[in-house]
Amino acid sequence: MNAIYEFLIVNPWPWWFSGLMITFIMYLLLFFGKSFGMSSNLRTMCSIGGGRLVDFFKFDWKAQVWNLVVAGGAMLGGFIFIYCINPNPTVDISPETIQSLKEININVTAGQVSHFPKEIFNWDNLFTFQGVMFIVVSGILVGFGTRYAGGCTSGHAISGLSNLQIPSLIAVVGFFAGGLLMVNFILPYIMKL
Repeated sequence: MNAIYEFLIVNPWPWWFSGLMITFIMYLLLFFGKSFGMSSNLRTMCSIGGGRLVDFFKFDWKAQVWNLVVAGGAMLGGFIFIYCINPNPTVDISPETIQSLKEININVTAGQVSHFPKEIFNWDNLFTFQGVMFIVVSGILVGFGTRYAGGCTSGHAISGLSNLQIPSLIAVVGFFAGGLLMVNFILPYIMKL
């Protein structure tokens, strides 16, 4: 029994298994006439919470409850993994990446790379220029960008591309271009201030 637990729960699954599961889920969603996306849950929650004074929130939110269950399951799964299965919040990254992070003042050592570097994510940093840029400005840009693009990365990259939607392809290219621009040019500049 312990070997099955180790194989299915503790050890990482092969990369291709995720692809198969995403394909299966997308097939089910297409079959039932649904589309996947996490950011649409924000609209649903605002509508449930009484945001019906704005026309954008006046829609049949009950038809989107299934997507709230998906978002809740994703959060619950992450919580269970971090607090019950693998409480080690570090990731293994290449020595080249560690060196690149050190060059922009993010102090990391092999085997101890946190998902949330303290140089970026800490309460003391919140009211600094960096904190405002990382938390406030980026939050506004992500929120505005998600609405302006008509969906988030998961919605466009998984659901939109599987439906062969050209706007989703354009959005995904923009997501990647913006990510490359941020990581290679803007983040190093902000971290050195």
